[in-house]
Amino acid sequence: MSKAKYRVKNWSEYNKALKQRGSVTFWLDEKAIAQWWHDTPNGKRGRDLTYSDQAIVTFMMLQA
Repeated sequence: MSKAKYRVKNWSEYNKALKQRGSVTFWLDEKAIAQWWHDTPNGKRGRDLTYSDQAIVTFMMLQA
């Protein structure tokens, strides 16, 4: 049995549905945002800021 084929009749609505399918919305707690970066100065000029453990865990949860 072959797969059913459908014809698109309303292209603007179809395009909107494709865009919406890739949309992801999530909220972060204010405390999580406040603890995003390590606040302690590292004493070296030009060095990148380091992410907190909480930020790394959040990234890993979003990736999964």
